[in-house]
Amino acid sequence: MAVLLGLIVSGLLLLFLGENPLTAMAMLFSSLFRDGYTFADIFVKATPLMFTALAFALAFQANLFNIGAQGQFYIGSIVAVSASLLLQDKLPGGLVLIIVAAATILAGGVWGGLIGWLKARFNANEFLVSMMSTYVALNIMNYLLRTWLLESKGEYPQTNPLDKTVWLPIIFPGTRLHSGFILALLTCIGVWILLYKLPLGFRIRAAGQGKDATAMAGINYKTLYIIAFFISGALAALGGFVEVNGAQHMLVQGFNPDVGAAGIGIAILANGNPIGIIFASILFGALKVGGTIMGQLAGIPSSITELMLGSVMVFVILGYFVREKLEENREKAKLKEAVSV
Repeated sequence: MAVLLGLIVSGLLLLFLGENPLTAMAMLFSSLFRDGYTFADIFVKATPLMFTALAFALAFQANLFNIGAQGQFYIGSIVAVSASLLLQDKLPGGLVLIIVAAATILAGGVWGGLIGWLKARFNANEFLVSMMSTYVALNIMNYLLRTWLLESKGEYPQTNPLDKTVWLPIIFPGTRLHSGFILALLTCIGVWILLYKLPLGFRIRAAGQGKDATAMAGINYKTLYIIAFFISGALAALGGFVEVNGAQHMLVQGFNPDVGAAGIGIAILANGNPIGIIFASILFGALKVGGTIMGQLAGIPSSITELMLGSVMVFVILGYFVREKLEENREKAKLKEAVSV
């Protein structure tokens, strides 16, 4: 209902642009199926969003706010492109991809784990620390793109293109859909298993429900803070790896500036459920692809896509409030019924 209301409101706002909302929306959704390349691009756009959404959702299970997924994504991108450029001429492509993925996970985990350590050691506000770490990562990336990683001609703040041997394999020929999408699906399933089927996930969720009760049960919640942020940072960094080696094949300044914020929105839309994140990411990917095409065909500003996503998120947040009120009224009704009996 929240998604539907968000689309309706953003569609009505098209009236201010002198556009017919029904025509524009029909064009948006029909354009997604005009050819295989466009349809596959939905899943290409959704792939990094799954990783940044998981990064927020997992930390949130421990009642932690990881607002720094964007920075962790940048750290993963830096390590991915650096390691790929360093090793692509020295080792077989498949082996390079494995090494690069492992290095990305480690780097993102350490970057995120540092935030968790500051929270555990000094009770630092993880919201602010993770948010400000994004600016640190952004400036590190911009510095490297103008110095050590600058392309050979030295004209643009970007790296040299990666050799095709270190690209993630394409799933369907004639499209950009790469195996990173499969990795994203498996990661979502893996995080769900971790959170709901394994002891570590239970401890993380327990710490989120009440750290004092967790401590009384003999569980060190401070260690769990570090672990949760380590895993979250690794997940967001993996998003950088699949985007660099799967879709962009280089690193440029201003690289995917909204993937972290969109990931937070997706995690909220999915209620923090890793399986729900799959479908929410695909929805966001569809709106991004369709909005771009709508802008090209109808001359509607591409920013309408962000307006749609923002409208959906407003109604999702309102939905939490409405649901809480409904549950509260239900509990009150049960109490009255029990008293009357």
